Amino acid sequence: MEDLTVGFVGGGAMAAALTAGITGQQVVKAEHVYISDHKQARCEELHAAYGVQAMVGAAPFAADVDVLVLAIKPQAAQAAMDEVKDLVRPGTIVVSIVAGLTLAVLEQNFPGQPVVRVMPNTPLAVGAGMSAFACGQRTTKADAAVVQQLLAAAGEAVEVQESAMDAVTGLSGSGPAYGFLMIDALADGGVAAGLKRPVAIKLAAQTLLGAAQMVLQTGEHPDVLRDQVTSPAGTTIAGVRMLEQQGVRGALIDAVLAATARSQELGKH
Repeated sequence: MEDLTVGFVGGGAMAAALTAGITGQQVVKAEHVYISDHKQARCEELHAAYGVQAMVGAAPFAADVDVLVLAIKPQAAQAAMDEVKDLVRPGTIVVSIVAGLTLAVLEQNFPGQPVVRVMPNTPLAVGAGMSAFACGQRTTKADAAVVQQLLAAAGEAVEVQESAMDAVTGLSGSGPAYGFLMIDALADGGVAAGLKRPVAIKLAAQTLLGAAQMVLQTGEHPDVLRDQVTSPAGTTIAGVRMLEQQGVRGALIDAVLAATARSQELGKH
């Protein structure tokens, strides 16, 4: 992997986050990473931050990279694909993190190329992202392994069928916002109970982080871990009872379903 070359079309936050991950974890050498952006100042900023080769326009590197990542806004996607689709060499893996850009459209623009569609989320920026990816018809297991390793450098990555992408969007794509809301609400509760705001926010954020890490590291079902905290007639069961009475569980389920439905609507346009 260390000899792999990766090119990003677009130098925004997601491209920078992935670059930070793959270069910081030494999955790919910094000098083997190319990034294009339409602003020269942004190119200079990316070069200074990560030591990568950054430039205005992707044409200079599109034919030379092993993996080409489309990291632009949806409205700019077709123009970006038009810029590079006749330049990529056979076997280059084309990866899209463009919201709503389907595998069918990718394969139409890059016939013969292995293509992968990715739904990342914003914690990618701090190395704690959750990315799901779906592979096109010409994408091999080896190609998928390369993409998985690149994404895992900035968090976790799972392969799904493309038909699951709307559900992924509703859960992990939009999910950080649900987490931020819960942290804010828990911190408000702490303030109401007498804590200072900065302390309450830190307690809330670290507590949710720790709970998440326990689920991931132990492999236990969340219900099992919750029961371990919940003593008979104790403080936790009193709090859990109130959450159930207020319909928090149902609200979170409905939030995921509502976001999934909205993703499906957007995908039709």
